[in-house]
Amino acid sequence: MSTPLLTDELRSWIGREVKYAAQEELGRASIRYFALAIGDENPLYLDDEFARAAGYPSLIAPATFVVETCQYAHGRPDGNGYMGHAWDLPLTGCRMIRAGNDYEFIRPVLPSDCISVTWILEDMVERPRSSGGTQLFVITVARYYDGAAALVAVNRETTVYQPLAEEQ
Repeated sequence: MSTPLLTDELRSWIGREVKYAAQEELGRASIRYFALAIGDENPLYLDDEFARAAGYPSLIAPATFVVETCQYAHGRPDGNGYMGHAWDLPLTGCRMIRAGNDYEFIRPVLPSDCISVTWILEDMVERPRSSGGTQLFVITVARYYDGAAALVAVNRETTVYQPLAEEQ
């Protein structure tokens, strides 16, 4: 019989919230680098004149830029090279798997935007694994805001924690 993953200590994490604010504007170079890195040379991301002709105030960022670049990061990379937000849940002997993201984009972000994000640990649910034992599903919500505190994007993310070896 395996030990439950969803302990009272972990349940106490549900509802936790953290906020981060970027220290500077996103900038044209960051947007251009991201667009090129994902292989998307849409002129909306690279050319101010083209974007203005399309009705935008300047070039815009690819939709996922705001949720993937961790522009609000203030620290150094962790041991895996990651600089973004991590909950660092008190779980041992588990691997973490990113199980999915559900994005909502309210408006494109601009080079002049200075983004803040609020992360909320919304829920945790322990479910059976097809191979036996259980796994822990963790649902978090990140809301991204511009400098005027207007919502620009939402990222609902599900991660799964699976024990590396089931207890006998």
